[in-house]
Amino acid sequence: MAAFTVWTYDTPEGAATAERALRSAEADGHVTVLDLAKVSWPLDAERPKTDHSHEGELKATGWGAFWGLLFGVLFFIPVIGVAAGAAIGAVSKAVGAVGIRKEDLERIREEVQPGTSALFALTENANLDRAGERMHGLRGKLVSTNLTEGERDLLLETFG
Repeated sequence: MAAFTVWTYDTPEGAATAERALRSAEADGHVTVLDLAKVSWPLDAERPKTDHSHEGELKATGWGAFWGLLFGVLFFIPVIGVAAGAAIGAVSKAVGAVGIRKEDLERIREEVQPGTSALFALTENANLDRAGERMHGLRGKLVSTNLTEGERDLLLETFG
């Protein structure tokens, strides 16, 4: 089963560190990364920087559109108040297929601020115990996942 997760970090470099740990776990066969994207927002920047991993040419096209839509609404369209809620509501239908709810989008938007970062990952075949060894201690906060409640609890317990 594919899992979509979003982790936030208290530093602009946190997501890049987490990506390296996830790639290390993948290299050792503990998880398969289908696609991922990072958002990094330095304190002095007006907007965050986004980076999509482009996992395979065909996949990159579809996921690139997904990331563009998601990040555009969350970080680059200057919307406030009611307009922000309407935009998030509209995009939540498009991203609902991967298990992201409107509440998750709102939380991501609130959590990713100047001085933070986020790692968005689509993975499968994860050995949570072994992959968690690589990710443990990175102090990420799980914001969103489409895993079952039991899988989510295990993920939080394992990754700390």
